[in-house]
Amino acid sequence: MMMTTAGLQGELVRLVAPEPDRDAELLAKWSRDAEYLRLLDSDPARQWSVKKYKEWIEKDLDKERTDDFFFLIQALTDDADKKWRPIGFVGLGGIRWTHGDAWVGIGIGEREYWGKGCGTEAMRMILRFAFDELNLHRVSLTVFEYNVRAIRSYEKAGFKVEGKLRQLMRRDGRRWDLIFMGILKEDWRNDYDYTCT
Repeated sequence: MMMTTAGLQGELVRLVAPEPDRDAELLAKWSRDAEYLRLLDSDPARQWSVKKYKEWIEKDLDKERTDDFFFLIQALTDDADKKWRPIGFVGLGGIRWTHGDAWVGIGIGEREYWGKGCGTEAMRMILRFAFDELNLHRVSLTVFEYNVRAIRSYEKAGFKVEGKLRQLMRRDGRRWDLIFMGILKEDWRNDYDYTCT
């Protein structure tokens, strides 16, 4: 994994800044995928228009906030045909600099990239960014009990289950737990070698 001028880059994906004109339509498309939304959020599915996504990206880019970082995930396989295409997003939010902690969120909107390792690699890159570039101490996330693929991916990236809110959510006629996972900088350093190449 290496730092490049284009953003963070790995073997499968790179992380890049969003651009309103380029990315709003794709983000709106993902918001129309009910399964993607069910894996991403506990709220009822809510679709956003292309215009709304464009405004959201523009507003986010105009802010000089230092408590969140948002990237789009681009598959490197797209480089062969010179076609830029984001497949998902990853971001750090709610950073508390005094304590050195943040929350991470990730979503792969393009289904053909589900289960291919792209999300795991993107998570590893955002952790490297969090711990090496931002000097954070801890990164946390939540995941729904039924999202087994995501839980496995987070464990591969080094996250540990730290607790749960039992039966928090009702979906498909049953109750599901919300699982809390976290990773500390020292655990990440001990388990993984992310030196720049």
